[in-house]
Amino acid sequence: MIEQGWWQSARRVASPNHNARPAGEVSAVVLHSISLPPGEFGGEHIERLFTNTLDPEAHPFFAEIAGLRVSAHLLIRRDGEAVQFVPFDRRAWHAGRSRWFDGRGWRGELNDFSVGIELEGDEVSPYREAQYRTLARALAALCRTYPEITPRRFTSHARIAPLRKTDPGPAFDWAYLRRCLSEAIM
Repeated sequence: MIEQGWWQSARRVASPNHNARPAGEVSAVVLHSISLPPGEFGGEHIERLFTNTLDPEAHPFFAEIAGLRVSAHLLIRRDGEAVQFVPFDRRAWHAGRSRWFDGRGWRGELNDFSVGIELEGDEVSPYREAQYRTLARALAALCRTYPEITPRRFTSHARIAPLRKTDPGPAFDWAYLRRCLSEAIM
């Protein structure tokens, strides 16, 4: 259940990296992957990145990204835990420069109308069963709450920014997600 933009199944960690949606539209979902440091899972680094509290001296890679101001609506950890940073009715900063043909034509600025969901992982490591199950439950809740979101309006960071991004990558099993989603909707 989603109440006032917050999914009740998620732990809340508020990010300052959001603003108002220009048209109030919530009509698509963009799937991402993230690991910090790259290729490592677990720990508090992702939450610290999305809350602007990442220590740039804790790892050499963190110094490179210290100035980033990014967020996602949801993070789904390897064990299936969901963490929500931004209410769904607000604009999270996840997609960057992006374009997508969504049946209405080519659209840019996907942050304006999409929900960003980060999966803790990378493009080559298999995602876990618990992540697919949590993701399916989150997507089902989003579809119930925001009628413009349908499975045809789920996409990936790689599809909306193909020259810049590859996530969630070939390790993500879209067919398995569809099966999990059909079970979650029943």
